[in-house]
Amino acid sequence: MTHTLRIDDLRAPQLTEVQRAALDWAAQQPLEFTESAVLDAARRRTGLSDFGPEDFRERLQLLLDEWGQDAEMTASQRLNLFGYLVRYASNRLLLQQAWRQHPEALAQPIERPIIVAGLPRSGTTHLLNLLAADSRFRSLPLWESYEPVPLPGEATLADGTDPRMQRCAEAWEGMQAVTPLLAAMHPMNPEHIHEELELMGPDFASYNFEWLAPSPRWRDHYYAHDQTPHYRYMRDVLKLLQWYRGPNRWVLKCPQHLEQLPVLREVFPDATYVITHRDPVAVIQSAVTMLAYGYRMSRTRIDTGAIVDYWADRVEHLLRACVRDHAALPPAQTIDVPFHEFMADDLGMVEKIYACADVELTAQARAEMQAFIAAHPRGKEGRVLYNLKADFGVDPEALRERFSFYFQQFPARAERS
Repeated sequence: MTHTLRIDDLRAPQLTEVQRAALDWAAQQPLEFTESAVLDAARRRTGLSDFGPEDFRERLQLLLDEWGQDAEMTASQRLNLFGYLVRYASNRLLLQQAWRQHPEALAQPIERPIIVAGLPRSGTTHLLNLLAADSRFRSLPLWESYEPVPLPGEATLADGTDPRMQRCAEAWEGMQAVTPLLAAMHPMNPEHIHEELELMGPDFASYNFEWLAPSPRWRDHYYAHDQTPHYRYMRDVLKLLQWYRGPNRWVLKCPQHLEQLPVLREVFPDATYVITHRDPVAVIQSAVTMLAYGYRMSRTRIDTGAIVDYWADRVEHLLRACVRDHAALPPAQTIDVPFHEFMADDLGMVEKIYACADVELTAQARAEMQAFIAAHPRGKEGRVLYNLKADFGVDPEALRERFSFYFQQFPARAERS
């Protein structure tokens, strides 16, 4: 039986000894939060120096400026973000070298991918992992998304494990140690299939940075710039990964795609577009609870009102773009997936998606998906009890009225407890 979890200290966290020790340790660590420090660390880590086109520096500097001037960010979080930036800069060096050494990788196409786009917390992760259970598809496990290219000269571990997977597993273990309830909301196991927007990280692009820390300046920069070059960059990383190993038909997903549907179609014109739909209030409630819980390690002060305001705006932007641009997707290549229907019959919905994508749901594929479902039951790590009113001071019904434009166009169902 699934156990329930209630997080009742979001506004004033009651820190554990492990959490206090982690914060105290980080506060004692010296850190130069600058572009030169990030890039020098990446050069030392990889032994490489060619970052390719230099336009990324403006975006890197914007992140460093915004995060570096955030007076309410803990030293622990600044160390964490520095590590993210070094990893992305390292990956940029490694990718640049791999493309230069293997131009044939870029010559191959990405053909007829199945791409899931939907709000975060709307079933996209379960759907993606279910599709990826079909061994005929290529997908992106978390460990590979974090480090798409191996470090030069790094050997497989004695037990046959890729050291990139080992590092990812260690990072997840550390995250669970300081934020143990995260597994019930957003598991980050190394083998779980992840979002391809991680592959825009080496180009210092995507809305992912907004999830890492409050980043309104970054958001505004993202809004103001065409994202097509960054989608092409991500596509070229996929080409390299496909060249490393098949199969060659991808299953992908990312919530950001909702506000980039014309770009998505331009870069992946023969894709099957799978658009999930869920009550935005349920999405916001889940997302802000997860973020507020994590903020006990990253913020010296937690403003729950500011969190819900930011992400209600962000979700509205995603949905207004989807309403505006959905009709531009080719109807024969597009399928809408209501969350309540998917949760009621996930394999039945997969069968509809396969029909749209012209893929046969074979007995083997069905068995592989059934095995995944059996190994990953809903609520395996516990079920979090959400309360938007009590935790954030927001009336769900009042918030839901804000999204009437979305309910009028798409088959989302209001979720009332």
